[in-house]
Amino acid sequence: MSTAVEPGSRASSYHHGALRESLLEAAEALLEQGGIPALTLRAVARAAGVSHAAPAHHFGDLTGLLSELAAVGFTRLGAAFDAAMEAAGNEPDARLTAMGKAYVGFARAYPGLFSLMFRSERLDQSRPILRDATAAAGQALRAAIAKTQPSDGGAASARAIARATALWSLVHGFSVLLIDNRLGGLLAALPPGDDADTLLDAMLDAISIEDRGGMNSALCAE
Repeated sequence: MSTAVEPGSRASSYHHGALRESLLEAAEALLEQGGIPALTLRAVARAAGVSHAAPAHHFGDLTGLLSELAAVGFTRLGAAFDAAMEAAGNEPDARLTAMGKAYVGFARAYPGLFSLMFRSERLDQSRPILRDATAAAGQALRAAIAKTQPSDGGAASARAIARATALWSLVHGFSVLLIDNRLGGLLAALPPGDDADTLLDAMLDAISIEDRGGMNSALCAE
């Protein structure tokens, strides 16, 4: 079936920037419907209603398209972090918990995009747009965790990094298990009325309590 753009069609009215965005929107829709295997340059062009040459013109190849789509995901995740922290107020632990929930909420809302973002073998990490979006999302997490630590130089920095790693490992692993439907048995064992959100709350609370306990032990040892 021809993918040529007819005069007066939706695609023929795109200017350069709008066409790029429309190709990314089409690619994301295909990704969420059929996963990474559903994404080809021709399939994206067909879904966007443009010439089959258009995606290659804008992204070079499939790796380029996937990389820029992953950048969209990291930018969106960073915005979710910012919104979560603003809504949580100034209490450090509340902000940290809100970010953990935002991470899992993002994965649940965009499972295909979330999976792509961490498929390094399919992405070109050297692309500035992906590198910058990834760094910005990571900085939001590190900044929130740093606010929960005492300002005592190198030790605080090490603690912040350790806590960032622990929290990221927790919410990332939980997200993967959740969107892959691997938590059915555990969720079924929860008390009536409890669900995945209840389990996540308990996990985030546990890591917060453990961290505070470690800090209190350190203070007592001094």
